[in-house]
Amino acid sequence: MKPQHSDPTVQPVPAAVTAAVDAADHTLSNPKWAVLALGANLGNRLETLQGAVDALEDTPGLRVKAVSPVYETEPWGVEPGTQPAYFNAVVLVKTTLPPSSLLERAHAVEEAFHRVREERWGSRTIDVDIITYADVISDDPVLTLPHPRAHQRAFVLAPWHDVDPDAQLPGHGPVADLLTTLGHEGVAARTDLELRLPE
Repeated sequence: MKPQHSDPTVQPVPAAVTAAVDAADHTLSNPKWAVLALGANLGNRLETLQGAVDALEDTPGLRVKAVSPVYETEPWGVEPGTQPAYFNAVVLVKTTLPPSSLLERAHAVEEAFHRVREERWGSRTIDVDIITYADVISDDPVLTLPHPRAHQRAFVLAPWHDVDPDAQLPGHGPVADLLTTLGHEGVAARTDLELRLPE
C-alpha cells in the first residue's frame, strides 16, 4: 500500500470565499416574490403575452408561479381611437435575482419581441413592468419600487387581484381597496382568452 501524499496544488479555501458561497446559497434558498405586469397592443397580442411568460420562466433564478386572466384595456394617456386596445396580464414570480437584474431581464424580453421605445404611451409589441419586488420601496429613477403609477391603473390592479386577492401594494395598501376606489372603467376581462402557466 502506497503512502498517501498531500497534493501541494490544493490550497485551503479562504474564509472569505466560503462566506461568499454561504451567502449566495442563502439567497438561492430564500427567493423573493415579485409582481410583473405585461401589456401588448401590436401584432398577435395573446401570442406575444404567452411568449413573454415563457421567456420569463426560462430565466435562470426565476420561476413563474401564477398567471392572471387576460384583460382588454383602452390605451392609457392617448386620444381614444388612436391606438389598438391592449391585452394586459399580471404574473407572480419567485426569484433570486436582485431588482436590477430582474429589470435587465424584463428589458431583454421586451427587446426579444422588438419593443421600440420611441414615445411615451406609444404602441408596443410588449411591455414588461416590475410592479413590486418583495416589500422594497425605492425612489431610484432607474427602477422605482413599487411602480409609481400602479395604484392608478385598473389594468394592473384587476388582474393582480384575480391571482392574489390579498395582495398589498407597498405604500398604498390592499389592492382590493385600491381597485374598489378606482373601478373597472376601461378594462374588461377576456374570459374567452387564457395564458398558460409554464410547466
